[in-house]
Amino acid sequence: MQAVFFDFDGVILDSVSVKTEAFGDLYAEYGPDVRRAVVEYHLAHGGVSRFEKFRHFHENILGSPMTEELMHDLCSAFNRLTMTKIMAADFIPGARKTLGELNLRSIPAFVASGTPQAELEQVVSARIGSGVFAEVHGSPRTKPEIVRDVLARHKLNPGECVFVGDAMTDFNAARECRVPFLGVGPDSSHAFPPGTAVVSSLNWESLNHPTPIQEKA
Repeated sequence: MQAVFFDFDGVILDSVSVKTEAFGDLYAEYGPDVRRAVVEYHLAHGGVSRFEKFRHFHENILGSPMTEELMHDLCSAFNRLTMTKIMAADFIPGARKTLGELNLRSIPAFVASGTPQAELEQVVSARIGSGVFAEVHGSPRTKPEIVRDVLARHKLNPGECVFVGDAMTDFNAARECRVPFLGVGPDSSHAFPPGTAVVSSLNWESLNHPTPIQEKA
């Protein structure tokens, strides 16, 4: 194993529900149907940046244009609603121990997240500390862009790496970059294709048995 790519929310920190609640709260004023549609879209598009989600909510659900000022206000409000809770969120079972194993074996770990870069760096610095991840990457770059860049710069063989994620966005990024995939999620209710290797608790052994990524049909 040459390297491991990790999504962050739902893979390292148990923080997905915090962001789900915040998206719902931001659109509660538009009524329960809109709030429900917002939450459902968010959950179905895990790993997609909040910028893309806010644009979709306004243009496709509310039918109103998105402006730069509105985007700034929404992102600021979202940050206020989530940051304190994220800083207090539990770690996904086994995540810290797994990161420790990788460090002991000198296998670099990289973050490829949909969270904005500056915010991601702030959370990783506060909750993980320095030296654990080789590099930390968030939006506006997409996950495939991040993974391809890291693979190229570090001269890594995609087939000898692993992508660990909790959403189809992660699975699709791994498939696009031809990196074996390991899902993190509930034993019986995850959204990954049948046959995908999925664990509810990370450990060193699971990293050695990811799902080989097949070419797209």
